[in-house]
Amino acid sequence: MPANDPSSRRRASLELLRAEASDELSVLIHERLRGGEDPWDFMDDLPTVDELVVLTLRAENIAENGGVRPNRARNYRVLRQIALDYPALTRAVWRILGEDEQHRRWDASIRLDVS
Repeated sequence: MPANDPSSRRRASLELLRAEASDELSVLIHERLRGGEDPWDFMDDLPTVDELVVLTLRAENIAENGGVRPNRARNYRVLRQIALDYPALTRAVWRILGEDEQHRRWDASIRLDVS
């Protein structure tokens, strides 16, 4: 099997991905608190643990594709595949794809090129 064959790639367990995302989110919160920010001002701007897992998996997919930023259609396919690969993340995927939370600066759909 070729090294770049997606079927040969070993996928991490959801529990491990969530633990890593939780650690990363804790660090982000800690740094912002140490910087003197009020949690009431920034907590809504941060992704949930599951959303952070989805964004991490999306970033890995982008890196595997040579770092090429996806257009809207490809972004949808990548996120949908994440939901298929990790059914427990489906709700987070749809929140990221949805338009209800456009105020979140980290949301990939806000920053995507419409080209």
